Amino acid sequence: MTTKILIVDDSATQRQVMRELLAQDPDFLLVGEAADGLEALELCHKLKPDLVTMDIQMPRMNGYEAIRRIMSETPRPVVVLTSSYSDRMLGISFKALDSGALMVLGKPAGLSMPQIERERLLGQLKAMAGVKVVGRRWNRLEHPKGQKASSAVSPTAGGGHIKLICLGASTGGPPAVQSILQGLSPQNTPPIALVQHINLGFVESLARWLSETTGFVVEPAKMGSRLQPGKVILAPENRHLNVLKSGVVRLIEADLIDGHRPSVTALFHSAVAFGSSAVGILLTGMGRDGAQGLLDMKSAGAWTIAQDQKTSVVYGMPGEAVALGGASEVLPLGSIASRVTKICASRNKTAGDKQ
Repeated sequence: MTTKILIVDDSATQRQVMRELLAQDPDFLLVGEAADGLEALELCHKLKPDLVTMDIQMPRMNGYEAIRRIMSETPRPVVVLTSSYSDRMLGISFKALDSGALMVLGKPAGLSMPQIERERLLGQLKAMAGVKVVGRRWNRLEHPKGQKASSAVSPTAGGGHIKLICLGASTGGPPAVQSILQGLSPQNTPPIALVQHINLGFVESLARWLSETTGFVVEPAKMGSRLQPGKVILAPENRHLNVLKSGVVRLIEADLIDGHRPSVTALFHSAVAFGSSAVGILLTGMGRDGAQGLLDMKSAGAWTIAQDQKTSVVYGMPGEAVALGGASEVLPLGSIASRVTKICASRNKTAGDKQ
């Protein structure tokens, strides 16, 4: 199936590099090029590309505004290409995701780049072109009450204190995670362990961005780190994140699980030891990582939540979990934080009354 693509970059040289790169894959059809955001918006309306590659720093209309306008007026997948992995550009990257971009990748250096890197970039673009995007900023909306999956157990009954919240996300995940953390109180929230699939070189900046925009302390995990209330431990690159009931964090250099390292399933499986004192949350993402792990947590007594299809950028991971029966509850993104707050408050009160 041919993928129609629009290149947006104010650099003629960079557009040429992308043009030549795309020409190597017959599945791509270059339908247009734009030198600024305003021209990109016009061409999106006119050409209706399957995918847009977007620069950020451009005249007339920058990439942020172009992404917001595209997602509002003519929604389609947008992948941001950055030329630098400096702290400044990485900060720009997460602002782009918050504006509605699906993914941020490094710009190709030229056709001299290794074949494996060319193939990886083209593969990522092809995968993003198949994502069905929504026409509004889903994490800024008021969502309807979610549907409960069948379950004989109330999330606020039994189990004692909630001692751990596990979060897993992939494509579309950073703004979704940000939205949930912004809806929680660092002072009244148990420790949080997070696995977010993200490209190499972005973990430190993701932690910094979430810390600056949510009020939580978010840190990449280190061997021997300890879980702390109001703190988010983020899986580092190329290692699985495990949590022990003692509160100690372990990093495992093992094979890929569900195609990933770090893997959401690896985190969720380790959280089985917490039983009913844990909550597992699986958010938007491609593939099936986390689905089996969420079922493992549910089987051990944890309350498990899957993001619903309407508010997911990609309903792969949460959809697979729902299909397996791993979700105690299916909720829109905008309802998850309040639900978790209610569960923690009710459980803590019940546990206190029993003392």
